[in-house]
Amino acid sequence: MIEQDTVKLLRECDAGVKMGVSSIDDVLDYVKSSELKQQLVHCKDEHINIDRELQGLLDRYHDDGKNPNPIAKGMSYIKTNAKLAMEKSDATVSDLITDGCNMGVKSLSRYLNQYKAADESSKNIAKRLIDSEANLAEQLRAYL
Repeated sequence: MIEQDTVKLLRECDAGVKMGVSSIDDVLDYVKSSELKQQLVHCKDEHINIDRELQGLLDRYHDDGKNPNPIAKGMSYIKTNAKLAMEKSDATVSDLITDGCNMGVKSLSRYLNQYKAADESSKNIAKRLIDSEANLAEQLRAYL
């Protein structure tokens, strides 16, 4: 049970990391504030570093991980482009990323609770991702 929950939690973290990095990449070209851009790049770098660790654990379990749900990713892309087409501003970018962070915190928290038997290293990764996204959402409030 421990290994099964561990792999499932790691897969969800993998999908979350990929979604987060992709979402930040989608908006970076629209950011005007150098401080906001720096905060987004810092969060993206955190996600990439966590992903390296995550991939090592997935390799240990001989698992390829998980990609984000294509429908969720497509809807996110459409929403991002539609909102930014109407208003290219730091407030719009902050609004979009804050929504994504909140969804990430919510879903990763749900998976952390669902896969209680997961090992401590995978739980710690999930908690670090949750903290990273919660911190970014809080920082972005200044731009809303």
